[in-house]
Amino acid sequence: MSLNKIKEFIKNQRFVVNYGRMWPFVKPVWFRALLSMLICIPIGSLDAVIALALKPYMDIVMVEKTMSSPWYIPLGIVAFTSIQGLLKYLSAYLSTWVGGKITNNLKFELFKKLLTFPTSYYDKRKSGDIVQKFNNQANNACSGLLNNLSVFVQRIFSSISLVCVLFYNSWQLAVIATLVLGCAFIPVAQIQKRIKSVFEKSLTAESAIITEYNEAYAGNKTITSYNLAQNEISKFAVSLKNLFNLRIKMVQKTQWLSPLMHVIVSIGIAAAIGYGSHLITSKQITSGNFVSFITALILLYTPVKNLGNNLNSVQLSFFAIEKIFNILDTVPAIRNKENAIVLPRGDYDIEFENVNFEYVKKTPILKNINLKVAKGETLALVGNSGGGKTTLVNLLPRFYDVNKGAIKINGVDIRDYTLESLRDNIAVVFQDNFLFSGTIRDNILLGNQKATPEQLQKAVEMAYLDEFIVSLKDGLDTEIGERGILLSGGQKQRVAIARAFLKDAPIIILDEATSALDNKAEAIVQKAIDNLMQDKTVFVIAHRLSTIRNADQIVVINQGKIVEQGTHDELLNIDNGAYRTLYEMQFRKQETVNV
Repeated sequence: MSLNKIKEFIKNQRFVVNYGRMWPFVKPVWFRALLSMLICIPIGSLDAVIALALKPYMDIVMVEKTMSSPWYIPLGIVAFTSIQGLLKYLSAYLSTWVGGKITNNLKFELFKKLLTFPTSYYDKRKSGDIVQKFNNQANNACSGLLNNLSVFVQRIFSSISLVCVLFYNSWQLAVIATLVLGCAFIPVAQIQKRIKSVFEKSLTAESAIITEYNEAYAGNKTITSYNLAQNEISKFAVSLKNLFNLRIKMVQKTQWLSPLMHVIVSIGIAAAIGYGSHLITSKQITSGNFVSFITALILLYTPVKNLGNNLNSVQLSFFAIEKIFNILDTVPAIRNKENAIVLPRGDYDIEFENVNFEYVKKTPILKNINLKVAKGETLALVGNSGGGKTTLVNLLPRFYDVNKGAIKINGVDIRDYTLESLRDNIAVVFQDNFLFSGTIRDNILLGNQKATPEQLQKAVEMAYLDEFIVSLKDGLDTEIGERGILLSGGQKQRVAIARAFLKDAPIIILDEATSALDNKAEAIVQKAIDNLMQDKTVFVIAHRLSTIRNADQIVVINQGKIVEQGTHDELLNIDNGAYRTLYEMQFRKQETVNV
């Protein structure tokens, strides 16, 4: 056996294994799934009734010219066809119900898996890729799995019953028919090889389309303000053309099978008619035998002519299932280590010990960072844009993991703590905080969903949201739209601060929480932040002078290195120092404005 054939065999076994792994998803609905398949047996078998009934009808009515007994044949055909129709409805209903349940369970598992991936996973992927992989793949897998399985069961038993009719009428013609039928399946093996690469490219193209829609929605203001509509239309047209070309290529690689089947089937029918004529004239079979045989043969061959379409769907289902389990088998880069311990709530000493980090290999972002932050201290991070300040604080809740060195809390590497307990003790207020669709109350309670009404009210007051809430007709139950679009920037920040208040974590990270606000909004938000910082260990990246000045430590980071460290007064006294330069460029002007 050649190496290529061995590889192909292994791939095929993986398909079988993946279908076997579907059992946990099928198990909760196995009875209805089985019933759906069992119903397909009589549906397929009843195809032989019409063909079988034609023999006595032709021999008695058409040849003997008598109506002594066949009156029951038309009624029987109607009765059997009605039963078949009812069973088809039941099968379709059960298949849809079972398929929907399995699809939902797959999507649920995929969604749970999605939320285990670290930030770096999202950094490398577009929104369209996520929707395609974690939602649409489940649809492709289950629709192909259930629908085609039902069709195959029906056709298997239809074929068995029709082949029985063929042999009942003439074993000689039946041998010819089955030989031709066997030849029709030879080209089927070529399908899988032809469509896999095109299928994968099609998924990428479909993802690009979804991404275009998402960007048009999220970036509508930018598109409008920069008159980018035509630019976006052109990009969308390219994506559509690419997807169209791939779908045409899929047709080119698969749809040749159906015309080929038509040719093969026509040869089988022609051979049966030619040899059947001889058998009739030699009185080896009756006219009724022949008509019944030809009817059964046509009923048998008709589905075979469309086999290409079905096999295409089956292969797509195989590929989708394989990709689903590839996702489910993926081990997140950031996860709990074995025997991870719980970080208890309390006060912490935090140490960055020779920390190095890079997003891209051989492109360091942080270089040999060494820092100690005592419990209850405020550490301010300043420096040029892109210097590594945000990256440094993102390592603490393990949005990313260090490449070298360690971050320790109370002397223990944070990788030894469970992710849940570590993140339970850290609250982050970002520059652009994400708010979920729903109400103001819903978003604040995300900090602590078991909070009492009194705790919620205190969080609202401490975040200086109370006056704003009172002005709203529905108060805390006001809908804020997707991503909080109905709120101003300052209001969004105060909702996020209230959420952090309710979490009451001992470690606070403030990542330029006021930098995107105007002076008035910044002043209010800064008051809320000052409340949030009380009795906490705080990491703050900010440009506001008072926050920087009052910090216990100020660390200047440029190009991934700590270039200066000390208090506000100590750093100002360094001649030509980096902090003093920043102060003179930015903070003195800000201080003048505030005065």
